[in-house]
Amino acid sequence: MLRWTITFIILALIAGVFGFGGIAAGAASIAKILFFIFIVLFIISLITGRKRI
Repeated sequence: MLRWTITFIILALIAGVFGFGGIAAGAASIAKILFFIFIVLFIISLITGRKRI
């Protein structure tokens, strides 16, 4: 699950660079969506992650 969150944050950062840099206008909205997916997956992985006592 952590690999997916890392993958989504990297994709969001790349899309953000392209979108906010003016290269592609549609990439900015994709970056926002991927960023929120990353946040959700990150929170889920924190909650359901390995619990060490």
